[in-house]
Formats: sequence, C-alpha cells, structure tokens
Amino acid sequence: MKKNLNNINPFLTRFFLITALFFFSLVIHQVSAQSAYPNKPIKIVVPYPAGGAADISARLIAQSMSESMGQSILVDNRPGANGMIGTDVVAKSAPDGYTLLFTASGPLVVNPSLYKKVPYNPIKDFAPISMGTIYQYALVVNSASKINSIQDLISLAKQQPGTLSYGSTGIGGGGHLAGELLAQLAGVQFSHIPYKGAAPALADTLSGQLSFNFEPLVTAVPMIKAGRLRAFAVTGNKRSKSIPTLPTLNELGFKGYNITQFQGLLAPAGTDPAIIKKLNSEMVKALKTPQADQRLAEEGGNEIVANTPEDFAQIIQSELKIYSKLIRDANIQAD
Repeated sequence: MKKNLNNINPFLTRFFLITALFFFSLVIHQVSAQSAYPNKPIKIVVPYPAGGAADISARLIAQSMSESMGQSILVDNRPGANGMIGTDVVAKSAPDGYTLLFTASGPLVVNPSLYKKVPYNPIKDFAPISMGTIYQYALVVNSASKINSIQDLISLAKQQPGTLSYGSTGIGGGGHLAGELLAQLAGVQFSHIPYKGAAPALADTLSGQLSFNFEPLVTAVPMIKAGRLRAFAVTGNKRSKSIPTLPTLNELGFKGYNITQFQGLLAPAGTDPAIIKKLNSEMVKALKTPQADQRLAEEGGNEIVANTPEDFAQIIQSELKIYSKLIRDANIQAD
C-alpha cells in the first residue's frame, strides 16, 4: 500500500501544479484584458431618435469619455417600441463592455408596468453604471398659439374635452405621463399622440400641429429663449436654474404634481465588475466637466447626479414602484 501511494503522489503533484498554472494563466489573462480595456471602439445604444434629450446627453458624455479613455465611443440610435427595441439590443449583447445603453427612465421603470410582456428584465438583464442626470419638462405651446397661460389651456380643455392634443415619445413616455397627471389634477381630458421620439414631437409642436407639449428642458430652453416656444411651467418639484422664471405646476395650484425622468448608462448583466468600475469612474469624470455643467445643467435644465452603480440600481427599483402606481391610477394601457 505504501508503495502505491508513493507512485501516486508524484502524479497528483504534477496534476495540481498544472491545474494551478492553468488557472493562474487565466487570471493573468483576465487582469491583462481588464487593464487593456477598452482596446476597441465602444458603442452606446440610445433607444430614441437622434436629436432628443437622451441623444444630446449621450453624445456629450460619449465625447468626453472618448477623449479621456483614448478610444472611440459611437452613439447608435435604435428607436422604436417606446424605447424597447434599443434596450433589448443591449440586454442581449455580449457582456464585454463594448455595447452599452444610455436611456431615460421609460424603458426601465415604465414599460415593465405598462406592457404585459417586455423582452427584457430591467433588474436582471442590466448592470447599472451611473445615473447621469435627472430632468424635467416644460409645458409649452408654439409662439403663435392663442393659448397664453396655463389657465387658458385648462379652460379650453374644459370647453372642448379631448380635443387639445399633445405628444410624447410613446404611450407611457415621460411626456405622456406628465399630461395624464395634469389631466387628472385639473379634471380635464387631452388627446395624447404618441411619436417614435422626442424630436418629431417637438417639430409638430413648433409647427402648431400639436396644441401643446411637455418638452424636455434640454431641447425646450433654447427654443424658449429663441422665442419659438412659449412656456408656462416646469414639471418638477422645484424650479430649474436654466430658466428660473418658470414656476412649477405645483406652484400654479396643481398640488402634488411632480414628473421627472432620469438618464443613465448601463451595461448588459454579467459585465466584469472591474469594467463597470472603470466606466463609472469615466462617466462621473465626464459629468463633472465644465462642458457638461454648462450644456446639461445650466442650459439644459438637468440636475447632474453621477452616482454609484449600487445607488443607481436602488433608484431603478424605487422608480419601478412609483410609476407602477401612476400607470395603474391613470388606467394607462399600451396598444
């Protein structure tokens, strides 16, 4: 028996040594790959058309991160299905850090409550990187409109129920929910028209095809200052420093009114934590540049957040509960 054990031990020793060397080489390879990240262009999918609020923010952040990381970062617009098409693309992408998602709240915290079937799970299929901003909307009409105040708007809506139209990025989009909440609090009916993105809705507001609209401040403020849009209020619970003369709807008597949206960067679930950490660091750095503060906060009316992946994950779960209640109370149903 002792002889047999002596014969086995050298074999086992060699086996364990080879196994250890194999796993050590894997670790070295992984560390090397992480340190080299990124070694090819990164794609950020925006699930909306070019020109909208999320697209503007994504391009500004991508440019800054690209310069800092020394690698190209491309923005890929994949609109449709209320943001679900582009979001699903990322959910099903390889978790290697080279395909990311920059989205507003809708696809993550509204759609799961709005649709009976969503092709992705907002919690299980994504690894949050950082929330970028929180933004609100301005209630606007085009400059030629005969509606001159919020009182005019509500009065006309009471006289002509369901005839005043407004648009949004789709059923359950932030602008849609903003209109539904106003209708509830004012006791009126509006006609909601869904679009495939914010840009076409803005175009129809400017042309007068829509009676009014809830326009994200990042695109509304330049139009307001240029005299192309007339604004009555903002939708958050506090005024925006980008246009502080505009009161909140809560100030105008619509008690409890508060509609905001977040924008954030996420990766597919399973992405290496070291890559998530690096992307978070780079995004936070991008959000703290003077360009981001001026373009997103001062001009765009966004509140810059730049938080941790863990904090972002908690906010997503909290917002899921909030919007589920609003959608249920408003009896909003997707087509």
